[in-house]
Amino acid sequence: MTRSDKPKLDRGHVLALLRDMIRVRKFEDKCAELYTQEKIRGFLHLYDGEEAIAAGIIPVLGPEDRVVATYREHGHALVRGVPMTAIMAEMYGKAEGCSGGRGGSMHLFDAGKNFYGGNAIVGGGLPLAGGLALADRMRGEARVTVCFFGEGAVAEGEFHETMNLAALWGLPVLFVCENNGYAMGSALDRTESATDIHAKAASYGIESHQIDGMDVVAVEAAARKAVARIRETGQPVFLECKTYRFRAHSMFDAQLYRDKDEVADWRKKGPIVRFQGWLLENGLIHQSDIDEIEKASEAEIAEAVSFAEAGTWEPLETLTNHVLGEQPPAPPAPAASGETVEMTYREAVKQGIRDAMNRDDRVFLMGEDVGAYGGCYAVSKGLMDEFGPERIRDTPLSESGFTGAGIGAAAAGMRPIVELMTVNFSLLALDQIMNTAATIRHMSGGQFGVPVVIRMATGAGKQLAAQHSHSLEGWYAHIPGLKVLAPATLEDARGMLWTAIQDPDPVLIFENVMLYNMTGRIDAKAGPVDIAGAAVRRAGTDLTLITYGGSLFKTLEAAEALAGDGINAEVIDLRSLRPLDDATIMASVNKTRRALVVDEGWRSGSLSAEISARIMEQALWSLDAPVGRVCAQEVPIPYPKHLEDAAIPQVPGIVAAARAMMGR
Repeated sequence: MTRSDKPKLDRGHVLALLRDMIRVRKFEDKCAELYTQEKIRGFLHLYDGEEAIAAGIIPVLGPEDRVVATYREHGHALVRGVPMTAIMAEMYGKAEGCSGGRGGSMHLFDAGKNFYGGNAIVGGGLPLAGGLALADRMRGEARVTVCFFGEGAVAEGEFHETMNLAALWGLPVLFVCENNGYAMGSALDRTESATDIHAKAASYGIESHQIDGMDVVAVEAAARKAVARIRETGQPVFLECKTYRFRAHSMFDAQLYRDKDEVADWRKKGPIVRFQGWLLENGLIHQSDIDEIEKASEAEIAEAVSFAEAGTWEPLETLTNHVLGEQPPAPPAPAASGETVEMTYREAVKQGIRDAMNRDDRVFLMGEDVGAYGGCYAVSKGLMDEFGPERIRDTPLSESGFTGAGIGAAAAGMRPIVELMTVNFSLLALDQIMNTAATIRHMSGGQFGVPVVIRMATGAGKQLAAQHSHSLEGWYAHIPGLKVLAPATLEDARGMLWTAIQDPDPVLIFENVMLYNMTGRIDAKAGPVDIAGAAVRRAGTDLTLITYGGSLFKTLEAAEALAGDGINAEVIDLRSLRPLDDATIMASVNKTRRALVVDEGWRSGSLSAEISARIMEQALWSLDAPVGRVCAQEVPIPYPKHLEDAAIPQVPGIVAAARAMMGR
């Protein structure tokens, strides 16, 4: 440790350390009281006993550094400088809260303080922190991201995936494990076969230290050394802080898993007791100093409570605010150049990626085998040679870890394109997609957005059997905060990507596996396209066929077959599955008076069911027949070709359903 890394234990500094800890402790005591009065609700996780960690680490950071916390984050937010008034108002759920009342106890955010919030998902903040640091590394910015989490998170896959990525990519993260001995109610030795947590981080090649988390001086000394090391090398450092929580896991917890004597023994060696006693014993402070700190803390808390009590409830009229960011205008349709080129759907996607990367240095592609291998479906073949391994970034097989890293990089201002090899693999990243990407804008009251694009292959038809043939677009279209696209044409495959990258919200793009080899001609200067509207691909008067993605061309073929029977079918390509373009759908149904939805997803709980319900709600009195549906059979997709074909919508089935609807 260099001289500048050492804590300076002069009177002013020790008083500041003590003040931070007492302030946090008294705030938590008050929160417990307010909880019993039912003024604070939900889960309430208190930081009593762990104050030395936040007090010793966070003041070492600069204002430009970032903090990612866990659900026990009140102490982190207070020490970081988030105003106590705003924190207390947030605990009440008031509009004046630091997250606008949207987050509550577990989701405190403050963009001005670079405080990226608490996270209710155990281990959920680790990939986010890795992504924030990845953005800084790629831009050459000398920031440090600190990520706090409990020892329970060490059992999560996201812990190990993030440790590997941090070491592999040299991410400037200070990982802080607040090891309080209990993951909720399970003692560490009952849940972990190896209980030396810092050794687990060290096994990934990360510099790792175990320290006494009840000793604020030891914590600060370790933090100063770690932060200096990260700034010097750009490499991650891991601190395991051995601590103890004096209160329950949350206020719902009856604490039947530990006895009162254990808690009492730990209280005797608590961080405030130890530090305060040492200071008094050595004459560095006096009892009057302690009295003054306590009095000031109590006054600040009283002010915070009054502020929260006087705060306002957000009006019901703004309930749907902060689900999506400010929506950009639809891009103008590019003028036709008069020159067309032939290309495959695969090449159109590649051109979209290439265009985006040439236009914006913030854009990069990351995913499994996207670089040297060229992508599972050869979409990115050759791009690593053009843009290098930093911007065409191969990842480990760790979907949650690298998707979360992409989300974090987007939150820090980058424009990542995350490729998940297949839609079924995306389920391993569902936590990060649903609980972070889709919710952080809402939970932070609009302070943080995630402009990430996540691409994945979807659909059946290549005899890949049950685990690689899913059509789960409808699942994702269920989630507020996401935009879900299904480009079917060459123009959409190329142009939707560029528009999506400029969008302020997370956009998921589903590319049907049966389209990659499709060849067609496209304008040589094809550009960005709207990602919010459906398209009428074939005009008609007798029947509306509604579909998307890989089923579009089957549906168009069916429409031509129906024309031979004198049935003039209109075909709508949804293009966007969230949001759905109700206006285009209803205009067509009101004209044709019949609707048939073709959806490669399973019938039960499907996107087709949602569309059918909307038609019934908005256009019932225009209908001459019930809405029909052609969907995948209720069976995992089989391997044999004849069974696979029978399991998903095909042209004869679409034609038969349409004829039946027309009474033919």
